[in-house]
Amino acid sequence: MNGGRSTPKLPAAGDRSAGNELVVNGYSTGWLKRGFPWVYPAEIVQGRADPGTVVRLRGEGGTALGVGIADRGWISVRRFRRDDGPVDAALIRSRVEAARRRRLSIEPATTAWRLVNAENDELPGIRVDVWGGHLVVTLDSPSLRNLVDPLIAACDEAIGNADSVWLAERRDPRDIERKSIPVTALRGRVEDVTVTELGLNYEVRPSLGKDAGLFTDMRTNREWMAPHWENSRVLNLFAHTGAFSVSARANGAAEVVSVDLSDGYLARARRNFELNGLDAGELLAEDAFKALDRFRRQGRTFDRIVVDPPGYSHSDGGTWQGEKEWPRLTGACLRVLAPGGWLIAASNLGSQSPKQFGGALSEGADRTGRELRLLHEGTPGVDHPAALHFPESRYLKFWVLEAS
Repeated sequence: MNGGRSTPKLPAAGDRSAGNELVVNGYSTGWLKRGFPWVYPAEIVQGRADPGTVVRLRGEGGTALGVGIADRGWISVRRFRRDDGPVDAALIRSRVEAARRRRLSIEPATTAWRLVNAENDELPGIRVDVWGGHLVVTLDSPSLRNLVDPLIAACDEAIGNADSVWLAERRDPRDIERKSIPVTALRGRVEDVTVTELGLNYEVRPSLGKDAGLFTDMRTNREWMAPHWENSRVLNLFAHTGAFSVSARANGAAEVVSVDLSDGYLARARRNFELNGLDAGELLAEDAFKALDRFRRQGRTFDRIVVDPPGYSHSDGGTWQGEKEWPRLTGACLRVLAPGGWLIAASNLGSQSPKQFGGALSEGADRTGRELRLLHEGTPGVDHPAALHFPESRYLKFWVLEAS
């Protein structure tokens, strides 16, 4: 664990003296008082602690600011509570129980959802995804590994014992230690699992961790779009495993074209069509810009274009760098979007504000002499809550725009 060094044990329940004390500056104090759950390295003015150590936080005037777990990297402390109580199994259980209550409105027939959404469920750096009877626990840092056992026990209590449990890491590029551990099976083993969302079946692979194969934060957006696919010609760019393509075909799309660089993703998309007894249409393993340019030259147009790119990718056609490429991508899409058609644009870049996103889309529209009108702004569902004291949680932009 953690480069071969053992990680300090959590203090026993009720042991308020365990852990070091760190003093933070006034800027950090202000944010912590407003509920922000992180402390950055430059904000610590006194004290130090090894990763995984439970620490008490104090302001420079001695103000108690809660208890967290120390780390080494772009985040120095993740705060787990605002008082001086222990970070123990009882705390973890109470947070998981509260998270489960927030999700009671998810229909029982939906078997793919997120049980714990990190900072937004007061368990910073920890995500738990439910794939049928299987769980994937994803950590943002190895400093949190000592919480895994009480976390799994709490999840078992909240939703029943899982058939398999997998541990993954989601390391931030800004971290000092960027190498993630392989996804490991903590209980049971399983390969492909069929889950259900909004009456449709999808195959996921828990052993792939965060890339299991279905983005559950898009479920409510797929639900909103369902009545708007009828008789339309659909182009799904950066299609991944084809969830939007499957939903479009199941809801009456006349034509569906799915484009992704990865043959592997498209093979999984084909399997998702098969699971639902649907015609897969065209599955094109190709760079999105090359496909759009070919469609333009062919005079081929679409009524609905879904664009949900990754934050960063590289191909023979060039490098996609998040917000920098949105004007170019928007323009290329609009050149093959039929008059009155819809551009369904999604960005998961937390660093890109809605204003910046809108500006990038407008710039792309200007290049083609077309106008865009926002018809709908989508949000994730109740299993992806966004705490108002944690601005980073409001990362997703899902805009449905009509093009003149």
